[in-house]
Amino acid sequence: MTTDRPVSHRGAAVLGLVLFVAMAAAALAIDVPRTTYGLKSDEATYIMAALSAAYDGDLQYERKDLERFAGIYHSGPDGIFLKRGKVMRIRGTSAFPFVRILKREDPNRNRLYFGKAMAYSVMVAPFVRFFGVNGILLFHAVLIALSGVCAYLFLAAQRTPSSAAALTTAFLGASILPVYGVFLMPEIFNFTLVLTAYFLWLYKEVRSDSVLARPWTTLAAAVILGLGTYSKPLPTAVLVAPIVLLAWWRRRWVHGFVAGFVAVVVACALFGLNAVVTGEFNYQGGDRKTFYASFPFDAPDGTGTWERRGGMVTTDTSTPQEVLRSEDAPFRFAHNVEYFLIGRHFGFVPYFFPGVVAIVAWALSREARVQAWRLLAFGAVVAAALGLLILLPWTWSGGGGPPGNRYFFTAYPVLLFLIPPGVSLTPGVLAWVGGALFTAKMLINPFVAAKFPFLPMEKGPARRLPVELTMANDLPVRLAQPLRGHVQYRTDPGVLLYHLDQNSWPPEPNGMWISGSGRSEIIMRTAFPVQYVQFEAESPVPTVITISLGSTPVRVALQPKKVAYFNVPASGVRGFGDYNYLLVTHSTEGFVPHLLEPGNMDYRNLGAQLRFRPVTPTEASGGTTLPK
Repeated sequence: MTTDRPVSHRGAAVLGLVLFVAMAAAALAIDVPRTTYGLKSDEATYIMAALSAAYDGDLQYERKDLERFAGIYHSGPDGIFLKRGKVMRIRGTSAFPFVRILKREDPNRNRLYFGKAMAYSVMVAPFVRFFGVNGILLFHAVLIALSGVCAYLFLAAQRTPSSAAALTTAFLGASILPVYGVFLMPEIFNFTLVLTAYFLWLYKEVRSDSVLARPWTTLAAAVILGLGTYSKPLPTAVLVAPIVLLAWWRRRWVHGFVAGFVAVVVACALFGLNAVVTGEFNYQGGDRKTFYASFPFDAPDGTGTWERRGGMVTTDTSTPQEVLRSEDAPFRFAHNVEYFLIGRHFGFVPYFFPGVVAIVAWALSREARVQAWRLLAFGAVVAAALGLLILLPWTWSGGGGPPGNRYFFTAYPVLLFLIPPGVSLTPGVLAWVGGALFTAKMLINPFVAAKFPFLPMEKGPARRLPVELTMANDLPVRLAQPLRGHVQYRTDPGVLLYHLDQNSWPPEPNGMWISGSGRSEIIMRTAFPVQYVQFEAESPVPTVITISLGSTPVRVALQPKKVAYFNVPASGVRGFGDYNYLLVTHSTEGFVPHLLEPGNMDYRNLGAQLRFRPVTPTEASGGTTLPK
């Protein structure tokens, strides 16, 4: 439906100004290294690249880059990705494809480049030049304000100003966006590229008399999505398709072809520019390493060889084929769909709830749900999600432990354009209430949520959601200190534990303690299938413990100084070369060791101590009995 009634831009201007002033003031006032609690995820690469672009005018890693970074952060750039360049030559040939690319090693073996896409670092460089690392947060403030203006303008063309404002603020504030806003990485940049591109493309559908109701806006959208495809190929490349398909649906064949061609040319040009700078089209390919603790050129004389430092990083292209060909593929895919939608750490519903409201509102609108451009937008989001699940079955959330789905976050803004015309405030209120259930504690202090992403999931409604068992190594708990994730169970290298909360503790010589103050959840990851688990449990106080492993819970009453023996049936999911089970425990009573033995300085609230041994189906069929 096209709405031709006049729309005031005052609301959008005020909204953008408020967003920008509030965030810009905070961005410029904080001590970035301290307030953000140091480095997170891939920040080191992007920060150093931005500093290099801002102060040196290049994207080459040198000794002075390391000195500059250490002077700001008082530490090394842990987690930085670097790569050696190549010398590339392109020659014409008489055979198809009539081009031959020749590459050889760079004669200067100490010439290194940053191993990430350069678009974000180049764009943020002017802000860094004038405001230092605070300029990165200021850049994010500008991007979020721009997103707010575009979202409001689009919604205000179909809804009342109050309804548009409620939905806009919910879409930005009642989702995972505030957390990604303080990550010094290109997540907000990619989000804004997609939102701005779709705004330029679709604003003419809701406001036909606007200055943006011109063919050039579609081409501008294609240019922006081409830039986004270079920065984040998946899922951004999928989001170009609706622009082409809508034009073809309306029999504008040339217009659709040109739009798609422009997006491809821009993306290819940027990959080509990457080749000009580094000698490699793929910024993540070639001789690429990640570094922790020690770095190239960190020796006093400016040396520090590439060969002696860092770990090689490669892309396993066989994984998607293995997943698709495996006999477990349907079950694995079904689990991934469940985790994608309602997963505790990366789920769509808890961390993109305004998007859920947008989909429901669109589906309930008779007129909106049959509009071709909305159908294509929704189809692109679904295709992007499926692409992530199929091509990245073990890392579709982005890896590294950040909350929410870092990869899908790029496609999230497309859902804004599904929201149908209306005057009610109800969708905006529902989006705020539903989203706040899971993200309110993150919104209060996004810096804490970004650095300690495991904390918000330990309490609240999120604990009711299923745990992404097949992605144990990517869960936020891997970032917890002291170590709570990927902990070997006693002397058994075939059993790894991931303590998802603070109601249990890593194994000690005599066993593993569970708390007396609440339910504990632990992922048990094994190299073999498990039929059931043999348990031994004891406690110095009378208590009743309940234990389950994805199957029927077992309830056991413990008496002081007596060891209880029992079996717990196990049911889990198969991962990539492993098997994963959710161990849930609860003790009705607890004790504080210091209060029982004054000489003991342990103030933990302990419930019971457990020892266990997983039993395989083969071993179980052999009639193995419990030790007495």
